[in-house]
Amino acid sequence: MGTSRNPERRTILKAAGASAAALGLAATTGCGGGSGSGDGTVTIRYSWWGAEERAKKINRTIALFEKKYPKIKVKTDFQTYASFWEKFQTQAAGGNPPDVFQNAVTFLRKYDKRGILLDLKSQVQAGNLTLNHFREGVTKVGEVDGKQLGIPVGSNTMALVVDKKVFQKAGVEPHPGWTWDDYFKALKTIHDRTRVPGDTGYFTIMYLYDLYLRQNGKAFYTKDGLGFDKADLTEWWTDGYNRVKAGIVTDPKVVQQDSPKSSLSAGHGASEFTWDNFTIRYSAEGNSTYGLAPIPTTDGKHTGQYLASLMLSASARTSHPKEVARFIDFMVHDPEVGRIMGYDRGILAGTEQYEAYKPTDAVNKEIAQYEADTAKAGVLGAITPHPSGADTIEASFLRIGGDLGQGKTKVTDAVKQFFTEAEAAFQA
Repeated sequence: MGTSRNPERRTILKAAGASAAALGLAATTGCGGGSGSGDGTVTIRYSWWGAEERAKKINRTIALFEKKYPKIKVKTDFQTYASFWEKFQTQAAGGNPPDVFQNAVTFLRKYDKRGILLDLKSQVQAGNLTLNHFREGVTKVGEVDGKQLGIPVGSNTMALVVDKKVFQKAGVEPHPGWTWDDYFKALKTIHDRTRVPGDTGYFTIMYLYDLYLRQNGKAFYTKDGLGFDKADLTEWWTDGYNRVKAGIVTDPKVVQQDSPKSSLSAGHGASEFTWDNFTIRYSAEGNSTYGLAPIPTTDGKHTGQYLASLMLSASARTSHPKEVARFIDFMVHDPEVGRIMGYDRGILAGTEQYEAYKPTDAVNKEIAQYEADTAKAGVLGAITPHPSGADTIEASFLRIGGDLGQGKTKVTDAVKQFFTEAEAAFQA
């Protein structure tokens, strides 16, 4: 989730053919809705995005599934994030989407509107899939207009990742309930004492702006459109632009130059807002010590946070809904699957899997503790289902905000452009 600084969306795989061959993956072919054979064996197609490490783990879980259900074979396909959705859109337009696929809240209404997604409640009622044994609140992420369009495999929430060494050097200590004024004062203190920008670019992150709006009684989206007006965005982007000019937020040009590495792990910023389960990337990329800090608030209490999730969805065109439902049920509930996948796609959503996987490294332990503490604090609300076109709007928010930070456009023009592009995306 979250276009900004999402490692899944920036991972560059090796040549797809070589990767598939090395992992024993079969490329998805043109036959829609899976296939069957004379002995009663059926084949379903499963697609997802991610890097090779995720593919290796998923292939291990598929082997377990096929051992338990020898009459169901799974044909797999994986891509980088952008390539996945480009291919999926082509498949969906041609009436040939995969039987089951990784999905996110941004795309639920878009593809439900086009009749692509199967309402899985029918399979729940048939006993092929259960919505029991999930962590509290996570199944709501896949529910839209009374339909269950996705089943979560993992959950995450927005967090603030900090460079602990820089914060300590500046004498700044994040704390629960700190306000935005507190946070921005901290950024200035960090810059003044260390010459490192305090933040890598908060104002371009759609999901963070959503939290800020929720803290103030609004939200980024309503059911059918945007939940804020031009005056709201003008204030947010003016604030961000001024902090870039003051040097306390990383210059977007530097962020671009650092990509695909994060400017936080590159040492060009002291903090970065992102999804909590992405924290592991900073330790892999950088040379400092990184940790999770609370989201700043407006009133000292309400963060606006909610659980988001990667999920599995099914095609409304599948010829094998029962087999697909059993596959999804296995993938979200089987304890061994949980032990294999770990927190690759977020904190495990099913309680059996959550209890089966015990992280041993410090980073994953901190991620798990952060979500547990956030839930215990009672600040988590319900996610607003994104309207059709949300994926395009998210990309526009990041791109236009980046142009603004670089001085390529004025705030008034940037706001006008964003609302124009958002309107076009809703109507597409």
